[in-house]
Amino acid sequence: MNESLNELQRLVVEAAAEKQAINILVLDLRMRSELTDCFIICSGASKVQVRAIVDFILEKAGPLKPAAMEGYSEGNWVIVDLQDLMVHVFQKDVRAHYDLERLWGDVPALDVPAQI
Repeated sequence: MNESLNELQRLVVEAAAEKQAINILVLDLRMRSELTDCFIICSGASKVQVRAIVDFILEKAGPLKPAAMEGYSEGNWVIVDLQDLMVHVFQKDVRAHYDLERLWGDVPALDVPAQI
């Protein structure tokens, strides 16, 4: 059985879901990476939606500011470094091209509750 989400992970997942992010996935990297504990991966249908998802995640994170953010101006693949977790928000076709799920396929996925 997979572990459940911590408070920050839940906040990010809920924010992404509220902006209609597609295929939200949380990967547990604690045993594989010294840089971050997890990836949260999701998709948007357009550049505008990708940015809206990122903006809302940052708004909900409140005082927690990202250590870094890349790709926002292009809106194809935005990476937000929230230290303990890295958020990857893709346009659908870009996500399929880079296929992080396959690259990190050997790490466990955390449960994302259906009601989110």
